[in-house]
Amino acid sequence: MKIAFFSTQAYDRASFDTANRTRGHELIYHADALHDGTAPMAASCGAVCAFVNDRLDEPTLNALALGGTHLIVLRSAGYNHVDLPAAARHGLTVMRVPAYSPRAVAEHAVALMLTLNRNIHRAYNRVRDGNFDLNGLIGFDMAGKTLGIVGTGKIGTALARILTGFDCRLLAHDPVQAPDCVALGVVYVDLPTLLARADIVSLHCPLTSETRHLIDATTIAQMKRGSMLINTARGALLDTRAVIDALKTREHLSYLGIDVYEEEGPLFFADRSSTIIQDDVFERLTTFPNVVITGHQGFLTREALAEIAAVTLDNVTDFVAGRPRIDRVVTSPA
Repeated sequence: MKIAFFSTQAYDRASFDTANRTRGHELIYHADALHDGTAPMAASCGAVCAFVNDRLDEPTLNALALGGTHLIVLRSAGYNHVDLPAAARHGLTVMRVPAYSPRAVAEHAVALMLTLNRNIHRAYNRVRDGNFDLNGLIGFDMAGKTLGIVGTGKIGTALARILTGFDCRLLAHDPVQAPDCVALGVVYVDLPTLLARADIVSLHCPLTSETRHLIDATTIAQMKRGSMLINTARGALLDTRAVIDALKTREHLSYLGIDVYEEEGPLFFADRSSTIIQDDVFERLTTFPNVVITGHQGFLTREALAEIAAVTLDNVTDFVAGRPRIDRVVTSPA
């Protein structure tokens, strides 16, 4: 099948070209993001491959359907950026990659924790400047600390496995308890209890209408004093302005590590170093010494990229053969 890719980077092309050697699809790459204005670029392509910051709203989906697209394959697990009812109305099947490398994102969450705790980002810059002063770089032992995991799907469970090696006490909040987490000794509690007891809170839940701004002024006030917040899931889980207010006082929130940002669409996945960033909220975040931000790279490992490419192309192959895997189908035509 002819597949139009949007928001592609060099690493996307490399991984998909490698995976396609044994699958034989026709791949067309576009660096442009997908929206209603760029959707006509997919004309005559039976499938479109989209990424997390592409806009798959009613106008875009309508344009894709008019151009002959029948399948949208997401090279991501999340699908909150897709208008699913509109996709069904326009006769579009949407498929995703449910789990490509949960360990990749979990390990990145731990990297953010350790960077903030041991002030690696500040120490790195000091040493480069010939400054070997250790004042202001004091961290804490991870052993014995209480870690709260919000969302214990595949990534949250992978994080729990890693953190057991640090001898941490593990709490979790999720409507469904994961058997693997229970076996590890994870204790499930309600969200207020988790926030009040956890030294570090790590978010791994999907973005829904219920979880949008899950962390806001009210829930921040419930957090343990001096705690750390990590978000490698979806940016809009945080009310960023409320987080900034809390960081300024360091009363309840002393550290923030994020790989996602609620208004990341116009910023991430491109070189903005020669431009003036217009997002004042994001720019304010970058001024805090107790904040570490990465640009949505939690998934970016060789293993994860290979798995994303393989599963995405297999989704197309299965669709063409009329046997799409149910666990990968997000929605089908009404």
